[in-house]
Amino acid sequence: MQMNLLRVGMRVRHSNYGEGQVFSVSPTGADIDFGANRRHIPPTDFELSPAEPVINVTGLDTPLPEFIKLSIQIALRQLGIEPIEAEIIEGMAGRWHGGKLVITPADSSLQPKEIPLDSFFHKIVMLRNNLRVLEQKINAHSALSDAEKVEFQQYITRCYGTLTTFNVMFRDKKDQFRGASSEKD
Repeated sequence: MQMNLLRVGMRVRHSNYGEGQVFSVSPTGADIDFGANRRHIPPTDFELSPAEPVINVTGLDTPLPEFIKLSIQIALRQLGIEPIEAEIIEGMAGRWHGGKLVITPADSSLQPKEIPLDSFFHKIVMLRNNLRVLEQKINAHSALSDAEKVEFQQYITRCYGTLTTFNVMFRDKKDQFRGASSEKD
């Protein structure tokens, strides 16, 4: 393997030293951590091979992260899966990123439960999305009378009202819950 193909953090295999991780690369060679030992491998030592999958895309004029993101989006679309995770985290108010929800029981002999706020926020947004889908299905249902649709709509409106407690987690007001259904927004 040529030295110019090595990258810091890359896993490699050496015929004498086994598997290691590239620590640094310079014109004089590469420093590689082989377990407890760090070895300097000169450019003339061609006994290295990749210990992980490697990809080489020539003519790529898109940054790799963007290429990966687009590839994943296309794959998800072909599978019929809507990618929503990025939208969920972007919608969260910045002050909550990396935070946690701590639920402490009244009984001090029991342990508190900690939930990452990103996960909790994800669940709230999924609940909101499911309420919107339910609302659309009710409104489009041909077997329900208008009176029944209004009755079901009132329950959904009450659910939205209950969820206004969590509005503090949303960055944009347009994403927040209101005591009215999304159809009336």
